[in-house]
Amino acid sequence: MKIGEYNELTVHHRTDFGIYLADEDGVQVLLPKRYCADLPQDSISTLNSQLSKLTVFVYHDSEGRLVATTERPFATVGEFALLRVKDVNATGAFLDWGLAAKDLLVPFSEQRVNMKPGRSYIVRVYVDPASQRITASAKLDKFLNHEPPRYYHRQRVDILVTQQTELGYRVIVNNSHRGQIYQNETYQTVNVGDRLQAFVKLVRPDGKVDLTLSKIERIRIEDVADDIVRYLTDHGGTMPFSDKSSPEEILACFNCSKKDFKKALGLLYRNHRITLGPPVALTT
Repeated sequence: MKIGEYNELTVHHRTDFGIYLADEDGVQVLLPKRYCADLPQDSISTLNSQLSKLTVFVYHDSEGRLVATTERPFATVGEFALLRVKDVNATGAFLDWGLAAKDLLVPFSEQRVNMKPGRSYIVRVYVDPASQRITASAKLDKFLNHEPPRYYHRQRVDILVTQQTELGYRVIVNNSHRGQIYQNETYQTVNVGDRLQAFVKLVRPDGKVDLTLSKIERIRIEDVADDIVRYLTDHGGTMPFSDKSSPEEILACFNCSKKDFKKALGLLYRNHRITLGPPVALTT
């Protein structure tokens, strides 16, 4: 039984207050009756079968008992996420975790700053080794891998944005390493808590990773070219933008740099899809 994760479990027996599920070792967990209404009808019709399986999330309730749910938390054990504080008491801060019956505790010892109700923080979800309870920590560095990663240039990676700085944005790469995206290379709206795809530019000796949100140039230019054609199609076949337009105008309309815009125009022109005018127009 994996605590704080999704488990595929076998239906063991039914009771008036729910369904007991079991793992391969025979360890049982209750799926309360209130979640049974969420089950697919074909599952309900076969619940008396020992072969019937359900995928559920398993955690400890407030009494320390194992319980299952069909709800999906915002993060499972081993993941980082941006979560909102619902309450703070003498024990610590309690986060909205996405489970109606259970909030997620961040003890004061695991807070970088005193957490405030209504505010959101990036935390790591883990199982506390002493209590065996699912807990969260805002002290992210101790959960990260500080060995230089073996990423290659332009490798596509998943990132979680954790902080905005004067240089740009600090991120967690593939749920494992520290990374940085620079402000002057960002051509889209980015917010703390966003989960995005990025591309590796450089792995530094300290293990941190420089990243870009821009795709490999060929793909990126093709995407901009598609956006230009779409704009022309929607605006009668012509547009007021050209290689003479300001970077600000191009960014506002096409969400790209002027350099990429000019390359996309060149690609379309070479493929005989536009004339360069003035104005720039679709070929007929």
